[in-house]
Amino acid sequence: MTAVIFGVPGNEALVEALCLHAGVERGECVFRAFADGETYVRFLSPVLHKTVVVACTLDRPDDKLVKLFLAARTLHDMGAARVLLVAPYLPYMRQDTVFAQGEGISARHVASLLSSCFDGLVTVDPHLHRIPLLEQVYPIPIRVVPAAPAIARWIRSEVLDPLLIGPDAESEQWVSAIATLVDCPYRMLTKHRYGDRDVTVEANALQVGAGHRAVLVDDIVATGRTQAAAIALLQRHGHPAPVCICVHGLFAGDAWSVVTEAGARTIVSCNTVTHASNRIDVLQDVATAVSELLATAH
Repeated sequence: MTAVIFGVPGNEALVEALCLHAGVERGECVFRAFADGETYVRFLSPVLHKTVVVACTLDRPDDKLVKLFLAARTLHDMGAARVLLVAPYLPYMRQDTVFAQGEGISARHVASLLSSCFDGLVTVDPHLHRIPLLEQVYPIPIRVVPAAPAIARWIRSEVLDPLLIGPDAESEQWVSAIATLVDCPYRMLTKHRYGDRDVTVEANALQVGAGHRAVLVDDIVATGRTQAAAIALLQRHGHPAPVCICVHGLFAGDAWSVVTEAGARTIVSCNTVTHASNRIDVLQDVATAVSELLATAH
C-alpha cells in the first residue's frame, strides 16, 4: 500500500522531492489559523490503515510544533497505521544539559513530545553534542541523513585546493567527515561563547601552504556571530575571503548581513531550510532515507 504524504505549509519543495524520489502519494490537507490564533487542521485524503508521512522542517519551531502535534494526533484518530515525521532540520538540540539552576533540558522534552506523536523520524545532521546519539532521546525508528557527501561533492566541484575550517570543537564531526571525502586538510578553531550574540574564536595552526582557499564549515548558522568572528580571525592570519558552508541556514535576524559584511566570499547552505543560499541538495538523500524507513514501517 502506497504511503500518503502531507506537508505543513511552507514545505512544498520537500513534499515534491519525496513524491518524486520516495514514491509516496500526495495527500490533501488544510492548515489554517482561527481568528484567535489557534490552529485548525483537516485531512481530506483517506488514511485508514495507511502509513502517513508528515513533512515539516522545523526552523522557527514553536508554531510548527503545535501543528505537528495536532496533525499526528488527528491522523492516528483517523486510523493511520503509522505516522512518520520528515523534519530535515530538527530543533531544540542545543539545550542538551542543565547549564544553570532552574533550566530544563529542552532537547529531551521536545523529543518526548514528538516521540509521543510520531512512529518514526527522518532528519538531517541533528546538532548532537552532549547527547551523542539521537536514539538516546527519540525512542522511535530514526534515519539520520548525513550532509557530508553532498557538501563534499559541492566543494570538489566549486573550490580549488580547499582548507576546511571548523569554528569550534562541536563542528569537528562534520568538518573531519567532509575533509576525508574531499581529501583535503582541515583545521579547528576554538570558540568562546559569552551570550547568544557574544562570541570570540582563537586559532591554533592555520598555515597550510600557499594557494589554499579557506572554507568555513558549520552545521548551523543562526545569528552569524560565530562565522563573523571566524572570518575576521582568518583574515588576520592572511587568508583571503573564505567560502562559508552550513548544513542548516537559519539566518535569524540580521545574520545574513553580519556574515556578508564580515567578508565572506560566498555563503552556501543545504536545502534543509529554504533560503536564498541553498545550493547543496540533500532532499534526494532524505527521500532515500524515507524509503528505507517506509520499508520497515509495518
